[in-house]
Amino acid sequence: MPRPFRFGVNLLTPASAGDWRAKCRRAEELGYDVILVPDHLGMPAPFPALVAAAEATGRPRLGTFVLNAGFWNPVLLAREVATTAALTGGRLELGLGTGYVQAEHDRAGLPFGSPRERVDHLRRTVEELLKSDAAGVPLLIGGNGDRMLRLTAEHADIAAFTGARLVPGNTEGRLDPVTAGELDERVRRYGELAASRAEPAERNLLIQIVAVTDDPASALGPLLERRPELTLEQALALPTVLVGTLEEVAGRVRELRDRYGISYLTVLEPYMEAFAPVAAELAEQSA
Repeated sequence: MPRPFRFGVNLLTPASAGDWRAKCRRAEELGYDVILVPDHLGMPAPFPALVAAAEATGRPRLGTFVLNAGFWNPVLLAREVATTAALTGGRLELGLGTGYVQAEHDRAGLPFGSPRERVDHLRRTVEELLKSDAAGVPLLIGGNGDRMLRLTAEHADIAAFTGARLVPGNTEGRLDPVTAGELDERVRRYGELAASRAEPAERNLLIQIVAVTDDPASALGPLLERRPELTLEQALALPTVLVGTLEEVAGRVRELRDRYGISYLTVLEPYMEAFAPVAAELAEQSA
């Protein structure tokens, strides 16, 4: 039997206490299973934001999507995670990544390091968490490189595939989407690395664009302007793009599960309302 779907929303925009709680309650009303917070400068600080989300809601899980391990001392992070797990009533799910925006590290006065150094630091962080009071918190790891997939296969309860890659040489975090074929290869490689697991991990993908519409060309206009080499058909086929009628988008979500085993989708805050009817349609079909 395929895994049941789970849907999360990544809340990106800082807000006052009242507005933040209202936004979290709205996510719960819309049926989202997980309320998530990223770890970028200029966005909400993850742990206090999640504690406030817990106070405003009763059902959704709460998570980081994802913490930039390079911002954190592993021992001090373990303390933050354990405290936040307690204050959220055990609803915390911890998402971790290496970080990819060099400009944020520069601004914070923190070393960015090479890709190898960033993965090494993430591995040390995971090892510290697993021997600390935070060890019982479900762990999501996000990444696509071979070393990241190996770490994910070894330790993660949730394997989050990155549907985009950093533009070479860009320090501001500009990303280009990966194709369906490229994601096929990364999922296949992860499957090889995780073949000996006693329990398979849940698989996640961050969706970049959502639009329930009869006019996909208009919805994808900004993407096609940035990526003029893509045709409309190629853009619609990208794994991180969910654009079309309600039936078409629901079908694309089912295809992600059938093709890649991805049953947990995260959408960005600007698409929280747009994706909600899709989640409701899939829940109704599964009932």
